[in-house]
Amino acid sequence: MSINLHSQLQGISAFVHSVEAGSFTAAADRMGLSKSATGKMVARLEVRLGAQLLHRTTRSLSLTPEGQAYYESCRKVLEELDTAEALLASRQRLVSGKVRINLPVSFGRLHCMPVLMKLLTSHPALDLDISFTDRRIDLIEEGIDLVVRLGDPGDRAHLVGRRIAWQRSVVCAAPDYLERHGRPSTIDDLANHDCLAFARDGRPLPWTILNEDGIARSVSVQPRHTVSHGEALLDAAIHGLGLAYLSTWLAGDYVGRGQLEVLPLATPDEEAPISILWPASRHLAPKVRVVVDALTAAGFA
Repeated sequence: MSINLHSQLQGISAFVHSVEAGSFTAAADRMGLSKSATGKMVARLEVRLGAQLLHRTTRSLSLTPEGQAYYESCRKVLEELDTAEALLASRQRLVSGKVRINLPVSFGRLHCMPVLMKLLTSHPALDLDISFTDRRIDLIEEGIDLVVRLGDPGDRAHLVGRRIAWQRSVVCAAPDYLERHGRPSTIDDLANHDCLAFARDGRPLPWTILNEDGIARSVSVQPRHTVSHGEALLDAAIHGLGLAYLSTWLAGDYVGRGQLEVLPLATPDEEAPISILWPASRHLAPKVRVVVDALTAAGFA
C-alpha cells in the first residue's frame, strides 16, 4: 500500500470515528491515538478535499452538509473493508483480535464470564476487553462491539441483536425469616413484611406479580432496605433481612439448597428479555460472531 493511500485511509478512519464518537477525544481513545493526532488527520483530509466536513465547537462536533454526504460514503467503504477482512479471517479459520464487551454486573459475572472463559480455550488468539455496568451505555460513543442487556433492548434504530433468554423473577425469603414473620400469599400481605428492593439510580424498582386473575401487576413495595447490587441483595435475603424479588438466574441455586424459599406469589414466566446487541452499522466480524454464538448457545435460564 502506498504511503499516500495509507494516509488517506487513516484520515477517513479518523473522520468516521470522530463522527460516531462525537469528539476527537473519544475517537482518539477508540483508535489508540492522541487527540491532536486525530484532529490533524481530519484537518488534512479537509484540506485535501477542499471542503469543511465538520463544525467544531468546544463541546461537540457536527457534520456540515458536505460532511454528511462524505460520511455516508466513507462508512460504506470501511464496512466493505471490514467485510473483506472478515472473509479472509473465515477462510483462514482463525478467529483473532480484540472484542469489546459490556456486561450487566451480576448476570455478567455469574453467567456470561464462564461462557467467555471457555470460549477462549477454543480461540486462543481472541482478546476480550470486558466492562461491567448496569448503566445503559451508548455502544457507538463508548466503542463497544457487543452488549448483553437485561430488559428492554433499547435503541432499535441503531442496534440489532438476538434474544438469548427470558428473565423470570420470584418473591423469596430465608426460611428463618418466614418462621419469624409468616408466609405472605397475597399482594396485600407484603405491606406487613420487611421488603428488600433493588435500587437503580436511587429508586427502588417495582415487583411484577400476577393478581388473582392472572394479570401482571407492577407493585411498588415500601422497602425496609434498598440495595443497588444484585448479589448483595441476594446476600441480604439469605441472611434473613426480608423478602426479596430475585431473578431465578441469581437465586435458583440457593432455592435448590434450601437457603431461600419461593413464596406463593405468582410471577410472569417471561418477565423481561435478555439480549445480546451490537451496532446496526457494523458488519458482524468473525471475532464478534463467535462471542454472539457462544452466548446464544449457552441456554441461560
